[in-house]
Amino acid sequence: MIRADLTTAPRPLLLADGRPAAAAWSLDPAVRHLNHGSFGAVPLEAQRVQQELRREMESNPVAWFPHLPQRVAEARSAVAGFLRVAPQDLAFVPNASGGASVVFGSLPARPGGEIVVTDHGYGAVTWGAERLARRWGGTVRTAHVPLDADAEEAYEAVTALMGERTGLVVVDHITSPTARRMPVERIGEEARRREIPFLVDGAHVPGLIEGPLRGLECDFWIGNIHKFGCAPRGSSVLVARSEQRDQLYPLIDSWGAEEPFPSRFDSQGTLDATGYLATPAALGFIERTWGWPTARTYMRELADYAQRIVGEAFAELTGCPPPVDVGMPVDALRLVRLPDGLGGTRLEADALRERASRELGVAAAFTSFGGTGYLRLSTHVYNTPADYEFFAEHCVPAIGEWARTTSPEGRS
Repeated sequence: MIRADLTTAPRPLLLADGRPAAAAWSLDPAVRHLNHGSFGAVPLEAQRVQQELRREMESNPVAWFPHLPQRVAEARSAVAGFLRVAPQDLAFVPNASGGASVVFGSLPARPGGEIVVTDHGYGAVTWGAERLARRWGGTVRTAHVPLDADAEEAYEAVTALMGERTGLVVVDHITSPTARRMPVERIGEEARRREIPFLVDGAHVPGLIEGPLRGLECDFWIGNIHKFGCAPRGSSVLVARSEQRDQLYPLIDSWGAEEPFPSRFDSQGTLDATGYLATPAALGFIERTWGWPTARTYMRELADYAQRIVGEAFAELTGCPPPVDVGMPVDALRLVRLPDGLGGTRLEADALRERASRELGVAAAFTSFGGTGYLRLSTHVYNTPADYEFFAEHCVPAIGEWARTTSPEGRS
C-alpha cells in the first residue's frame, strides 16, 4: 500500500472556507483528473461569468455583436498584463495551433525556403509547418534534441540547421510530448542575428512561467490560456512584437480586417467570444485565492512528489528505472517511463489514455518519444498527493499487467 510521505508530500491547497481546492471546479469526483495539461479545467467562478455573458449575448444578439470588439480589446489588455506584454502586441486566437496557422498563412512566400523544427514539436503545428514548406516548394528540417539534452546541447542542435535558405524556425517553449523546456531565449538571439523569423510555441506556458516573454527575442509567440491559466477552452493568444506582425491576419476575414494588428483580431463575425471575455475571471480567481506564485510552487512540489512515488511503483513492479532524465524540466509536468511495449507510438499512447479512462477511472496523459512510451504527469491546484498515491497503488499494477499480457498485434 502506498502511504503519503509527509516529509515530501506538499500540503493540499484549500479554499478560504476550508474546503478542498477541487470544490471550486465542476470536475467529476468519480474520476481522478491527472491531466490538466491537455485541456485544462475551468473554475466555477469563470464558468458562471461565461454563462452570464452567453445569457447577455443570447438575450439580444443585435446589441451584443456591434460592441463586442471593444470588450474583446479590454479582455486582451487584462491578459497582456498577466503575461507582462504590451496590449498592442497581443491578439486572441482560438488555440495555439490556430495562432500557428495564422503565422503560417501570413508569412510571405519564400520559394525553396526551409523551416526548422524539432522532434519534440506538437504534431498539429509541425504539420502546419510541413504544409507551408510544400507551398514554398521547400522542406522541413527536423533538429533531433535528446530528451536529456541540456540548454547548450539543445541550442546547438537547433541552430546547426539554420542556414541561408531558412525562412522560419519553430521551437516549443515547453514541449508537449516530453514535458521539457527549450532554450528559446538563446535560439531567439541567434535567429534575430541571422534575421530569420522565429515562432515560439508556448502552448503550455501561460500560468506556469511568470513573464514568459521577458528576455525572449521572437517574432511570434503563441500560448493557451485555457491550459494552466484555467480559462474557458478556446482562449489563447498570439503575441507579435516585430514588424512582421503587420502581415498577420485572423483566420476569419471580418469587418475589422482593415484595422491594424491586433485590433483586426477583435472582430470575428459571429464567433462566440465569451471565453475570451471570461479569461480575466479565471486568471483572477487563482490570483485572489492563492496567488500565482503559491500556485506554481504547489504544482512543482506536487509534481516532484507524484513523479517519485509513481516512478518507484513502476520500478518495483517492472524493474523500469524510476527517474527519467529530462534536460530542462518543467514545473507541473513530469515524465515516468512506461513498461516496455506500451505507448511506443502516438496512436498507442492515445489508446492507453482511452483504456485508462475506461478501466481505471483516471484522466491521464500518455505520450511517446523515440519509440518509448511515457506517462506524463500533470498537476494543478485542485490535485492532491492522494491522487497520485491512488495511481501508484491501483493503476500501476494494472498497467504492468497490460504490458505482460498484451501482444504486439493487440497492443493498446
